[in-house]
Amino acid sequence: MQLSTRIVPHLNWPGLAQVCRRIRTTVRKGKRTVEIDYAITSLSRERASAQWIAGCWRGHWGIENRLHYVRDVTFGEDASRIRKGAAPQILAACRNAIIGVLRSWGCRNIAAALRDHAYQPRKLLAKLGFFKK
Repeated sequence: MQLSTRIVPHLNWPGLAQVCRRIRTTVRKGKRTVEIDYAITSLSRERASAQWIAGCWRGHWGIENRLHYVRDVTFGEDASRIRKGAAPQILAACRNAIIGVLRSWGCRNIAAALRDHAYQPRKLLAKLGFFKK
């Protein structure tokens, strides 16, 4: 992670304090790739070191991978045609609740857990306390 303040005076971005660059080398299917990501922050160097920002960046992607990816891919949220009123927020809250319940039950693979419970609805209803197992 590299941070710089040198470019800040040349950019017309209110509140900008630092520019960040992260260079990552990965190997996928035997092929080496170099990825370069950029970010900006309003936090000064005194308030945000390179290590601290790198930790925040990893934390953000942890959330992205554990929640947003599941909502987008497993639940198809981006493909939803529901757009009016409070329905999109209500459905997002339902998805979040489902993910939260499954994770609290120790499910690591949400898609597999959804399939398992879809095939065995009595098991799901029993877990939810609707009737005895």
